[in-house]
Amino acid sequence: MFSLQTIFGQGKQFYGLLNDAAVAAHDSTKALHEMLKAPERTPSLDLFKLARQRERVAADKISQALVDSFITPIEREDIEALGSALYKIPKQVERFADRYALARHRLEGIDFAPRASMLEQAAGVVVEMVKELPQLRLEPMKALNDRLRVLEAEADRLILELHRDIYSGRLDAGEMFLLKEFFEILEKAIDRCREAGVVAYQIALKNS
Repeated sequence: MFSLQTIFGQGKQFYGLLNDAAVAAHDSTKALHEMLKAPERTPSLDLFKLARQRERVAADKISQALVDSFITPIEREDIEALGSALYKIPKQVERFADRYALARHRLEGIDFAPRASMLEQAAGVVVEMVKELPQLRLEPMKALNDRLRVLEAEADRLILELHRDIYSGRLDAGEMFLLKEFFEILEKAIDRCREAGVVAYQIALKNS
């Protein structure tokens, strides 16, 4: 008869793969923050593409491991949900970076860096939550979830401030549309971090 420790030990690769996915997502937000801190430099998209590639590799490995493994440390549906949520973060970040590289000459005077900083911090909390998952301790996960919620609220406030530029009267219709698109992409990236955090917290709630 297997002990619980033996059974759960057999599924530890899932935690490693989820951690790889979370770190790749965080790295993409770091690259975006660095890009937006120096708008005068010609942006390079290599780091974003690398992060997305790492994310895809982790996602593929998670899918394959779910097929190959009879035993998982947490429910399969939860592993899939968290993997999917993490996958969406660098996808959204790369979307912003691609468009920014094309349109930055029309975005002079718009400082996205503080919002990108909040996104980077939110993704960093997600990494901490995924690292905490193997312990399935509710209190530390609740504290991290609360931090993520505060960061999301602050990021939302900063993004709302950016909307003042849209309605300032100094922009033409094309520029207004462009800014609105960037705000929505950045806001969605932060939402993706929040969604991943919620999944991780719910897993801890279910299994603690």
